[in-house]
Amino acid sequence: MAWQDWPAGWLWVAGSWLLLLVLILLLSLRGSRALRGPRRLLMARSQRLLFRIGYSLYTRTWLGYLFYRQQLRRARNRYPKGHSKAQPRLFNGVKVLPIPVLSDNYSYLIIDTQARLAVAVDPSDPRAVQASIEKEGVTLVAILCTHKHWDHSGGNRDLSRRHRDCRVYGSPQDGIPYLTHPLCHQDVVSVGRLQIRALATPGHTQGHLVYLLDGEPYKGPSCLFSGDLLFLSGCGRTFEGTAETMLSSLDTVLGLGDDTLLWPGHEYAEENLGFAGVVEPENLARERKMQWVQRQRMERKSTCPSTLGEERSYNPFLRTHCLALQEALGPGPDPTGDDGCSRAQLLEELRRLKDMHKSK
Repeated sequence: MAWQDWPAGWLWVAGSWLLLLVLILLLSLRGSRALRGPRRLLMARSQRLLFRIGYSLYTRTWLGYLFYRQQLRRARNRYPKGHSKAQPRLFNGVKVLPIPVLSDNYSYLIIDTQARLAVAVDPSDPRAVQASIEKEGVTLVAILCTHKHWDHSGGNRDLSRRHRDCRVYGSPQDGIPYLTHPLCHQDVVSVGRLQIRALATPGHTQGHLVYLLDGEPYKGPSCLFSGDLLFLSGCGRTFEGTAETMLSSLDTVLGLGDDTLLWPGHEYAEENLGFAGVVEPENLARERKMQWVQRQRMERKSTCPSTLGEERSYNPFLRTHCLALQEALGPGPDPTGDDGCSRAQLLEELRRLKDMHKSK
């Protein structure tokens, strides 16, 4: 029997004991007087080690599933109608429907309105996604998973069981639950008139994929479903890679057209634009976008999509090549010409500053 089917009580008992042991270890390090001299260094290393342990438990064991189920219950109670008001986009026979799930995630339905076929992207709450499927009166034929984290893949099991012909797509490198159809870089998934290309963007996880809906068949803008690679004015954490890896993945996105619509995996817009104002306080494009986002959030409206053209103008994680940002945060490109290395270092510095900004 899979551990997802274990009784919740057993999962809670085992998980609580393990988390208690980790907490005791951390507190013992904090309280040890013998570590007064090297304590801070040891604490920093210990925290990194404990983070890696916690991350491994989240991604590789039933504890991650347990945490996800707890998140799901709390979010359903707190946001019975979702954390934001969805604002779908309808093109010529294609509809993109954001589905607000958990506390700040977005799942999506991409619908061929003529064939009444739907593709779900990162369906973390199967109940919310199923409700949207029934409301739209469509048939779910595919799930596109950007990566393995439970807040993006948690609904794969229930939806694939309910919709027997539904295929689950994703990277074979990522351990995605209930994966049936592995994808590689540049593979294309075809559903009706929907042509969706997978792009390998490692960094957040080893097998992270983003999905690009080609706008040509319906004579509209292309749509990028970016998971945890790229957000409005932000980017994801590098959990399973290096800054160089993440920079290469962001450059993959930078190669797309300015009119490409960005549909991210989280509602982080206001927080991210606040940080962008710290590193580039005189950026007028950021200021205008922040004013719009604040109006949206006052009414609990979703802030997606933006466009990649907009993101190039204010997202600091896409602007590591800009001289103004380089001068604001430190030395510019390496005089030896190793621009990739210096941009990766700048990306690391941005992430460090972002974490400090968030902790205030």
